Amino acid sequence: MSILSFLSTTQIGQLSTTAIANWTTSDLRQLSSTQASALSTTQIGVLTTTQVAGLQTTQLSGLATTTVAALTSTQLNAISTANLTGLSTTQFSALTSTQVSGLSTTLVRSLNSTYVANLSTTQIGGLTTTQITALTTTQVQSLETTDVAALSTTQIVALTTAQIVALASTQFAAIETTDLAALTTTQFRVLTTTQIAGLSTTQVGVLTTTQIASLSTTQVRGIE
Repeated sequence: MSILSFLSTTQIGQLSTTAIANWTTSDLRQLSSTQASALSTTQIGVLTTTQVAGLQTTQLSGLATTTVAALTSTQLNAISTANLTGLSTTQFSALTSTQVSGLSTTLVRSLNSTYVANLSTTQIGGLTTTQITALTTTQVQSLETTDVAALSTTQIVALTTAQIVALASTQFAAIETTDLAALTTTQFRVLTTTQIAGLSTTQVGVLTTTQIASLSTTQVRGIE
């Protein structure tokens, strides 16, 4: 067993970045969640992608939110989808929009419904169109109405037809009028009558003639 497992949190915090940079993945895995919580942002910053990839749920769960917020996108993407669950929703909520925008589509698709539901509007705004398109329909359905309202026009237009039709009527009704008017006819054609019926008179009023013309007879009845 490595001597690291016997170090106190105070001793962990006093370790030099040079020493930490030389840790093997086996060394890192000796750390308890309590010991991991003692790592500073400076110390965590010197970890290589190989070292970060070696972190398991035990170590990840112990990282302070400030430390999590200091991880680079490159480091975050080194975490496996299986070990990403080691981060609590509180830790995940500490990620900046820049960090979120740097997540690989593989990691984005691995986020469970709880993670997605806890994303802040700022984090949602950080998602790239590629990440938006990569979301599963289950993840899309997990978005809070405030999150849907926070989506930009570019993000809304990036939604696939499968994602659009998966939105609950309350989610669809949360789309801002400017964004609603930007929906493509391809997106509009897949709307359910329930989604259309959930629109307010103000929202219906911003629909373009092209959007209205793309609706089927059945869909038009949803407006009435």
